[in-house]
Amino acid sequence: MTGPAAPDLPPLGLTGAYRMRWKRRRMLWRALRARRQMTRLADRTGQIPQEGVLVFTVLRNEITRLPFFLEHYRRLGAVHFLAVDNGSDDGSAELLADQPDVSLWRAAGSYRNTRFGLDWLGWLLIRYGHGRWCLTVDADELLVYSGMEAHGLGALAQRLEQQGRMGFGALMLDLYPKGPLGAQSYMPGQDPCEVLQWFDAGPYRAARQQPMGNLWVQGGARERVFFPDQPERSPTLNKLPLVRWNRRYAYINSTHSMLPPRLNAQYGGPGGTAPSGVLLHTKFLPEIVSRSATEKQRQQHFHTPQQFDAYYDRIAQAPDLWHQGSVRYRGPDQLAELGLMSPLAW
Repeated sequence: MTGPAAPDLPPLGLTGAYRMRWKRRRMLWRALRARRQMTRLADRTGQIPQEGVLVFTVLRNEITRLPFFLEHYRRLGAVHFLAVDNGSDDGSAELLADQPDVSLWRAAGSYRNTRFGLDWLGWLLIRYGHGRWCLTVDADELLVYSGMEAHGLGALAQRLEQQGRMGFGALMLDLYPKGPLGAQSYMPGQDPCEVLQWFDAGPYRAARQQPMGNLWVQGGARERVFFPDQPERSPTLNKLPLVRWNRRYAYINSTHSMLPPRLNAQYGGPGGTAPSGVLLHTKFLPEIVSRSATEKQRQQHFHTPQQFDAYYDRIAQAPDLWHQGSVRYRGPDQLAELGLMSPLAW
């Protein structure tokens, strides 16, 4: 369970650098075009404080997760949320529009055709994130890190900047219940960790990829349960969610990789030396069983969605992800002791 501290790849060369530069410009152009798909539902951007961390997210039908999602990041000191709602019909948009620290846009286009919402968020990052520390997360991701009880996001960003760092990486850690999926109960506003109490401490493997030098971490519970015979198809678990943004930056594949390439060196994966956290992934709340059929039909969450029909079918069977090697979640310090994150020296 190790991750390289920095890319150990050959130089890009002039041709490679040229291609990466043009790839980044294409992504920025896509973001500029995507703004035309977005309609303002609640614009409070004029109230954004000059200092503090901004949270960016794109979502659809997350009414059960949103109350705790907002509470978690408010407790960490997030100063404003910039959200894109992709056609929710469960009250998510209405809930967000009523929040005094949320600016909300509606985007009715295809989630998959906008690079899984990155084009929409790319425009918001260009427009509102330049020169700011920006946290880009999904509604089912809760960032935790050592010292978070005493040091909020603002202090974390300040400390990273003092060390000359431009970003803060994280392992996406799947939490799951004990017993068949869907058999538990969960109330909006409840801490998901009260229901999803278990995780896989390993194994995880990490490698650097050419030409961007981005990390690729795989392993954990979803690989063990859903991809035991095809581990190369299991989910990518590394992310760079917290970045001191510049309008010239671009996310390439979710928040797994970025351009310019040097930004990808900010995270070394489990066992790496760069300061890092963990994104607690709350995907497996009880609603996951009923939602799997919907997502299979929508085909919006994978580059080749037909290849993942069996994955959705397996979730619909309500498997029990718990096994004898499961570890009960007890907090971020535990994750640091297990080597799943690297503590920041406060």
